[in-house]
Amino acid sequence: MTFTATSLATAVRRRIDNKTKPLGALGRLEELALQIALIQQTETPKLTNPHLLVFAGDHGLTAEGVSAYPADVTYGMVRNFIAGGAAINLFCRQNGLKLLVCDVGVNETFEENTESFVKYKIRPGTRNMRYEPAMIPDECEAALDAGKILINGVCYRDCNVVGFGEMGIGNTSSASLLMHRLTGLPLTECVGRGTGLDDAGLAHKLAVLQDIADRYAHLTAPMDLLAAMGGLEIAAIVGGMLQAADNGMLILIDGFIATAALLVAQAINSAVRQHCIFCHQSDETGHRLMLNRLEARPLLDLGLRLGEGTGCALAYPLVQAAVTMLNDMATMDSLAG
Repeated sequence: MTFTATSLATAVRRRIDNKTKPLGALGRLEELALQIALIQQTETPKLTNPHLLVFAGDHGLTAEGVSAYPADVTYGMVRNFIAGGAAINLFCRQNGLKLLVCDVGVNETFEENTESFVKYKIRPGTRNMRYEPAMIPDECEAALDAGKILINGVCYRDCNVVGFGEMGIGNTSSASLLMHRLTGLPLTECVGRGTGLDDAGLAHKLAVLQDIADRYAHLTAPMDLLAAMGGLEIAAIVGGMLQAADNGMLILIDGFIATAALLVAQAINSAVRQHCIFCHQSDETGHRLMLNRLEARPLLDLGLRLGEGTGCALAYPLVQAAVTMLNDMATMDSLAG
C-alpha cells in the first residue's frame, strides 16, 4: 500500500492505540515506533543487521595542549577496539550490533587485518588548525567518501540501521568549533572539559579555540568549516550520515562529537535530520544545547562522555523494543475475538 506521510502516521497511530494497553501507556516507545515507521515508510518496520561504525583520526591541534590526554592515546584505543576490550566492543556484543572500526587518520600504522577493522587512511592526522586549515578540500572530500563507502558496504549486507562512533584525542575541540559556527551560540557555551581538563586547562582550551574561531570567521559554507576546523573522523561520520540518509537507513546519533557531525551533515542536506534517533545526552558541556537546537529528545541521560558510539549501543534495545511492540503486541481487536 502506498501512503502519504500523513496517512501513514495516522495508520501507525491507530495500530499503536489498538494495542493491549491504555492509550499512551508506553510513552516514548510509542513515539519511537511511529518515527521508525515513518523513516521506513511502512506500518511494519524491521531492523536488520545493525552496525556501529567507529572512525578514528588524530588531531594536529593536540600540540596546543587542548586535551588532558596525549595524542598517542588514539592509537592505543584503536588497538583496544581491535582486540575487543573497549566499552563499545562489550556493548555491541551484548546488544547484537556488529562493530566496524575504520582508521581514516591515526598517526600510526596498524599491522592488524581483521574483518572488523578497515584501513582508509587519508593522512596521519589533521594539521594544526590554529595555524592552517585542518584539511585541504580534497582530504576532507576523501574522508567523506570513506564514510559513504563503508555505509554502502554494510547496506549491501542488508543493514538498515547504523550508529556512528569516533576516536580522536582533541576532537571535542573540533566539535565545539563546528557547534559554535553552525548554531551561532557563544563559544563559551560550546567548549567543555573533554577528556577531563581542570579549570586552568579549560581556560587555555577556550583561548586557543577563540583564536581559531577568529582565524576562520570569514568561512560560512559547511564543507569549508569542516575542512578548516574539523577532523578526519568527523568528516567520515558526516559522509556516512549523508549516505545513510540517502539509503533510507535509521541513523543512531551518539554524543557530542557525533551530534556536531550531524550539524554539518544537516547543513549539507536537511533531509538527514528526519532519519535520526538521538540515543543519549552527553555529559559534555554544550551537548544539551546542541540537542535543543535540533529539537531532539534523547532516549537516555546517563552522564556518559566516552564517545566510541557507546550511547548508540546502549540505546539500541529501546529501538528494538519499539519495533517489537508495533509488530508483535496483541491488539484489543484480538481480545474481543
